[in-house]
Amino acid sequence: MKIALVHDWLTNYGGAERVIESFHSVFPAAPVYTIFYDQSRLPDSFKYMDIRTSFLQKIPFGRKKHQFFLQFMPLAVEQFNLSEYDLVLSSSSSCAKGIITGTGTCHICYCNTPMRYAWDFYHEYIGKKGLLMRSYIAWQMKQIRQWDRISADRVDYYIANSHHVAGRIKKHYRHDSNVIYPPVDTDFYHPNGDKRNFFLCGGRLVGYKRTDLAVAAFSRLQLPLWVIGDGEEYKNLKKIAGPCVKFLGKVNDSELRSLYQQCRAFIFPGEEDFGIMPVEAQACGRPVIAFGRGGALETVIDGQTGMFFTEQSVDSLMIAVNRFINSESNYIQETIADFAKRFGKARFELEINDFVTSKYNEYKSNL
Repeated sequence: MKIALVHDWLTNYGGAERVIESFHSVFPAAPVYTIFYDQSRLPDSFKYMDIRTSFLQKIPFGRKKHQFFLQFMPLAVEQFNLSEYDLVLSSSSSCAKGIITGTGTCHICYCNTPMRYAWDFYHEYIGKKGLLMRSYIAWQMKQIRQWDRISADRVDYYIANSHHVAGRIKKHYRHDSNVIYPPVDTDFYHPNGDKRNFFLCGGRLVGYKRTDLAVAAFSRLQLPLWVIGDGEEYKNLKKIAGPCVKFLGKVNDSELRSLYQQCRAFIFPGEEDFGIMPVEAQACGRPVIAFGRGGALETVIDGQTGMFFTEQSVDSLMIAVNRFINSESNYIQETIADFAKRFGKARFELEINDFVTSKYNEYKSNL
């Protein structure tokens, strides 16, 4: 097979970019097509990939403000000429799945999520905007949704990154999918037994992550909370934080591992499609206190590797934290870390290779 990889944009390093890293490990000769690429914000491993960008790459500030160019992204991905490839493997949470392939090319999409801001979280996304901005976004999103739904039928086989996302693919795209959980480096993230008296929260500090719930809850409880990461919500979070909340900013992987290993528990108040950070924390042997919706229901075992709170509110989180403190001795580091190993990177790469080979042969036999 001659294979191409496609990704929405490579402008920061998160769970979706780790998926592309693993894809490239399985198919090292495959070029990577993407709308925007910013090497300065990615690990050195990306330097050794054959990365091919869209015409939007040349637009000033495009790599730094890629979200402002959403209306042009469908056109950008449709300009990629992939006619020479036997198989295209896309990683998509936005427009990458909308590539155009010929009849002889099998297209498999690893769907991290259907566009959150166009479907499930649309009203939350526009809720805080002014009237003029809401009107503009409503018009823009109508066009995007129409394209997104039409382009969904260009995919031959879907892989969902969780059963939660599989349900959303079925709802919005009317397609079935197979579930393969994303890769987590459970060799790098491991326990060391050095626990300290603080809780940990954070990642990208954006609204839907609901880090504000954790900051408000721990400020009222007067318990130490360390917040990692940066983003548009940083200033707002600082304003509502009590003296027990400490902001660490961006940290590297080694620093993050150490924080996971030392915290009493990792706080996960958002509703995520999967959620890499709770699994990384569990790989380090630390329990997770999570909002009981979305991917967390598949990555945390209530009462064994963590616990859930049922309402996305400060009071509900506070109750869960107090419950956790009263039962903290029940959480066994080795048990938690062993559970996390089922999400390991080697498992992911094996499952992807098997799925791609099987579906490619099936596709060819049906031509």
